[in-house]
Amino acid sequence: MNFASDNTAGVAPEIMAALSRVNEGFTLGYGNDAWTKRAEQRIAEVFNRDAAMLLVTTGTACNALAIAHFTPPWGAVLCHHDAHIMTDECGAPEFFGHGIKLVGLRGDGGKISPAILKEALEKPQWGAPHHVAPSVLSLSQATEAGTIYRPDEIRALADIAHAHNLAVHMDGARLGNALARMNAAPDEATWKAGVDVLSFGATKGGAMAAEAIVFFDRERAAGMDRRRKRGGHLLSKHRFVAAQMDAYLTDDLWLRLARHANAMADRLSDRLSSAGFAPVWPVEANEVFTLIPRSACDRLKAQGAAFYERMPDNLPKTAIVKPDSVLVRLVTSFATTAEEVDQFAALASA
Repeated sequence: MNFASDNTAGVAPEIMAALSRVNEGFTLGYGNDAWTKRAEQRIAEVFNRDAAMLLVTTGTACNALAIAHFTPPWGAVLCHHDAHIMTDECGAPEFFGHGIKLVGLRGDGGKISPAILKEALEKPQWGAPHHVAPSVLSLSQATEAGTIYRPDEIRALADIAHAHNLAVHMDGARLGNALARMNAAPDEATWKAGVDVLSFGATKGGAMAAEAIVFFDRERAAGMDRRRKRGGHLLSKHRFVAAQMDAYLTDDLWLRLARHANAMADRLSDRLSSAGFAPVWPVEANEVFTLIPRSACDRLKAQGAAFYERMPDNLPKTAIVKPDSVLVRLVTSFATTAEEVDQFAALASA
C-alpha cells in the first residue's frame, strides 16, 4: 500500500525492456545516437510541432534549466505559492538562474487565476533599477493540489503573461495524467494554449530517470545545449535516457500508464468517500487529498501503508477540519493495484 508518490513505483516493463535493448553494442555519446534522434521525432509527433528537445534525468534540472533560460539574473518567476519549484527544489531555479527571484501567488486549489495574475503584474512593485523584472510565468500541470488547468485556462493566463512580455513555462511532471483526464490533445494543452517551454516528465509516469526540456520555438532554444552541459546535466551515455523517452512515447504508452494511475485515484477517492473521507479538492489527476482521523492515520501506517501528511493550509472553505484531523496526500501510479486501494480504504474506515 504505497501511496507516498508515483516515483516510488518501479519502471514500466516496456521501458525496462527498451533499456535492456539499448545496452547492446556501442554508439556515440552525448546525444549523437539513433535513440536520441528517435526520441526527438516522437516529441515532434506527440506535440505536432517541430520542437527542440533536450533530455535530462531529473525534474529539478528540467525545471531549473528551462526557467533560467528565459530569466535574467535580475528577473522574477511568478508561480503558485505551493508550486514544486517554490517549495521542493532546494533553490535550484535560483541557483541555475544566478539569483533569480521566485514570486509566489495565491490561488484556490493550487491554481493561479487570471485575475490574480493580472493584479500581480499591474502592481507598482516592478521597475528598474530597484526591483526585479517579471520574466516568466510557471504553471504546474497537474498542480500540487492534484488539480489541472484546462486549455482555455492556460490560454487566458498565457495571454496576460505575453502581454506583459513574460514567457510561459509549464512544469509537466504529471502532464500525462492531466491530458488523460481531459482527453485533450498534447498540442492543444501546451503550445497552442500559449506555453513557450515545457518540462515534460516521464519519471513519475513510469520511466527510470527521463525528463525533457521542450521548446516549441526552436530559435528560443539557442544556447540551451551549452547551458545543460555547463550545468552538469548532459549525460555521456545519453542513449539510456533517450531510450526511455522513446519507449514512453511509443504507441501512447505514456497515456495508457497515466489512465491506469488516474483510474486507481478515482477508485481510491470513491472508496474513501463511501467511508466518509471525501477528497478536499477534485481528483483530476492521480492524487487524492483527504482528511482522516489521527487514529486512522496511525492504524494505516502501523499496517505498512506509505503516504505523506500535509499541513491543512489553504483548504477550501467547505473542508471541515476537526481537532484530530490529518490531511493526507495519496498518490497512485501505473503500478497501483485495485487490491491495494481497497485494502487501504478498508483500513482507513475500520
